[in-house]
Amino acid sequence: MKLVVGLGNPGMRYRFNRHNAGFLVVDQLAIQYDIPITQTLFDAQIGKGKIAGSAVLLAKPQTFMNLSGVAVRMLVDYFRIECEELIVVHDDLDLPFLTIRLKTGGGHGGHKGLISIIDHLGVTDFLRVRLGIGRPEHKSMVEGYVLSPFSEAETGSLPPLLRIAGEAVADIISSGIQAAMGLHHGKEYSNLIKED
Repeated sequence: MKLVVGLGNPGMRYRFNRHNAGFLVVDQLAIQYDIPITQTLFDAQIGKGKIAGSAVLLAKPQTFMNLSGVAVRMLVDYFRIECEELIVVHDDLDLPFLTIRLKTGGGHGGHKGLISIIDHLGVTDFLRVRLGIGRPEHKSMVEGYVLSPFSEAETGSLPPLLRIAGEAVADIISSGIQAAMGLHHGKEYSNLIKED
């Protein structure tokens, strides 16, 4: 079974914030593959189904971003998920908006959700789907920036971007990380920007 974890913060207040990009991709997968996320288990909202013929568990930790690893560790243990079967979808300040990058392992880049997952799992070699959200001008603005909604222009580009990110997850599941990287890695989808 593959475990696809979207990172974000629970509650309507945070729903369309930049930091909730992971939740939004998991919601997109739930719709696209008819996997209702209706159960709660180990401080996570989950849904079971199939993507590309493989059994998949979609999960949205409800522990808030900084404690994401608590829920992920319990799900990994309960369902006996190996590292190569764990796909974490998250926002990334170091990538421009409309950029998607796939990765196996590596550091956390200061991302509090990844820090928590790495701390609780004790490993770094799980798979990541990173959605660029860009970076504010000053470092002191980062917390407010990630917890603010996408801009009006960005919101117009979100539906196709989330669909493409969902396709990247599906490609990892169906063809493996290397093949999926060849299709999606580092691409910048500026053609998705809505014109006024």
